[in-house]
Parts: sequence; C-alpha cells; structure tokens
Amino acid sequence: MREVFRNELDDLATQLVDMSVKAHEAMRLANQSLRSNDLELAEKVIEADATIDNMQFALDQQAAEMLALQAPVAADLRAVIGSLRMSASLERMGDLARHIAQQVRIRYPESAIPDHFADTFTRMGESGEKIAEATENLLSNPGLTAVPTINAIDEELDELHLSVFAKLAEAPAGSLAPRHIADVTLLSRYYERFGDHAVSVSQKVEYLLTGNWEPYLSKK
Repeated sequence: MREVFRNELDDLATQLVDMSVKAHEAMRLANQSLRSNDLELAEKVIEADATIDNMQFALDQQAAEMLALQAPVAADLRAVIGSLRMSASLERMGDLARHIAQQVRIRYPESAIPDHFADTFTRMGESGEKIAEATENLLSNPGLTAVPTINAIDEELDELHLSVFAKLAEAPAGSLAPRHIADVTLLSRYYERFGDHAVSVSQKVEYLLTGNWEPYLSKK
C-alpha cells in the first residue's frame, strides 16, 4: 500500500508539471496574439484553456481520493494539500493567459494596445513568459534555486503594472479613448496576477522542501 501511495504522489507531481507546461504555452501564445493582433491565435489560446481546467479537475479528484483512502499524515499530507493548492494557481495562470487572448478578440480588428504602451506590454509579455518558464522548471526539478528568480520576475511585473498607471496619469486629456484605458488596465492586471500565482506555486514548493511557511499576501 505504501508503494502505491508513493506512486500516486509521483503521479500528482507529474500532473503539476504538465499543467505548468500548458500554462507556459498559453502565456507564450497569448503574448504572440497580443503583439501581432492575431485573432486566430487568440482563439486557440481561449479554446486550449479547457484542457488546463480538465487537468486541474483530474488532479484534484485524485488528490481527494488519496486523502479519503490513504489518510496521509505529516509530510505526505503536506504534499497532497500542496498539490491541490498548486493546481489551483496553475489553472488560474491558464485563465489569465486566456483573458489576455480574450482582450485581443474583444478589440479586434483594432489592437488592444495603444502605440505608446507597446514597449511596456512587450516587457510585460517577456516577463510573463520568463516567470512561466521558471515555474515549469521549478516543478520539473524541485529545488530552492528557482524561487528567488520567480520572486525577482514578479517584482518586475509589479513595477511594470505600476508604470501603466503612471502612463495613464501622465497622458494628455482626451488622448486616450475610454476603451484604451480599459484595455491597458485589464491587460496589466492580468500579467501582474499571473506573476502572483507563479510566486504562490514557488512558495508551496519551498514549504514542501523546507517545512517553512510564509503566507503569501494575495493582492486580489
């Protein structure tokens, strides 16, 4: 029975890696659709999000069965509960990439990004892909070395998020239509929250490896 349980824990870990791969791909393609105003690509991101949702459902169902049938304790219990929490964050990362693609669809055939915000969102997209890749690497090869990297990229996203509001405040009156203000505000928020969920995943991994827990203060 113990060997079966360990195999099931390994399977949860594999499923988390698979979810992180999908979230990374979703962010990469969402960025591409935003930069090129590619409606077809945006639709692919939107449709593919259902796969991540289904992966979360399957993982959570398996974890719930393990809790009910195996009654794990101590480190094993932390591992199962941690998997449940990480799957929720990874699913949300997929949702946020989908939201970016949906913003492309809503605004098409116009671009969702006004010209003078293009550089900022190019940087946000690059940071979003970097933090998604770092999260994938963290789950593929659990360890503490990736945690500071994820935290640093999240800080970049936070700073870029604030810079969007600074640009909005500095814009001459009437230079931006209400739809432009709405678009950049929403898109910036999606990227910022994507980073927050990556940090949440890294904190769960750190907790599983060290037993130390510093609650993540959500900015929802």
